Amino acid sequence: MIAAHADWSVDPRKRWACVARRDATGWRATAPRPVGDPAGFAASLLAEGGPAALGLDLPLGLPRGYAAGRAEADFPAFLAARATDAGFFAVNPGLETVCAARPFYPARPAKGMTRAAHAAALGLEGAGGLNRWCDRATATRPAGAPVFWTLGANQSGKAAIAAWRDWLAPALAAGAPYALWPFAGKLAGLLEPGRLAIAEVYPAEALRQLGLRMGGSKRDAEARRRLAPALLAAMDGLGVRPDGALRDAAQAGFGADAAGEDRLDCVLGLLALIAVLDGARADFVPDDPWVRRWEGWVLGQRELPR
Repeated sequence: MIAAHADWSVDPRKRWACVARRDATGWRATAPRPVGDPAGFAASLLAEGGPAALGLDLPLGLPRGYAAGRAEADFPAFLAARATDAGFFAVNPGLETVCAARPFYPARPAKGMTRAAHAAALGLEGAGGLNRWCDRATATRPAGAPVFWTLGANQSGKAAIAAWRDWLAPALAAGAPYALWPFAGKLAGLLEPGRLAIAEVYPAEALRQLGLRMGGSKRDAEARRRLAPALLAAMDGLGVRPDGALRDAAQAGFGADAAGEDRLDCVLGLLALIAVLDGARADFVPDDPWVRRWEGWVLGQRELPR
């Protein structure tokens, strides 16, 4: 089996992936590398011939209030239909053009730019209507960013646009052998040779799932260096053997450049994915038809929103 996690960004230079392969002796993980062309990266995972799973640090799903009344059967069908819908991905500069056919906002700071106003323009009830259930705050973490919001540090809309428009929507429309979790079923049931199981995995959530704590910001190389012993111990606990380059990278804090945080994040995401693949963490999905068909869920997340 092969497992990988790609830390996503609208900037291709900040997209990094960590890959591990499992054989009879366990998992062997290699040092982070640039994703490059997403379709080519996915094809390289499939080319190895065994079951393949890929975690992505970006939203896979839509808020239920937005999805209500859609003609498509579920989120994967909706996404495939957007392959020829360039207008859907255009970011609105103002509220006057926000609508279901063009939901992303805002393109730049503007007067009246609030999430409540954004939700109202989309016909959703309150700012919380922009969030999927898995995005809402739990007892141990704050709320995540709404799918359609595209401004500021706490946003995921730009990453969604970059991945959906430029890769996933065209690939699904063309019949690529991808199975999106949890829409297609439990992760274990999606693992077949010739098919790539894709799941939403967040590094910040992975950090909590692995029982790790940063002694500072992930953007600080020294804080990343201090995390190395605990990170390597977490690998050992999951039966993941890092190659020499990965071990050296972890002990060096994944580098002092701006991409060091991204390299750490793809390793965290990979370990969270492996924990579910090996049964160390449950493949939990709420028994809610909106979650299973439209909203999606974060792999490994067991806590329900408040």
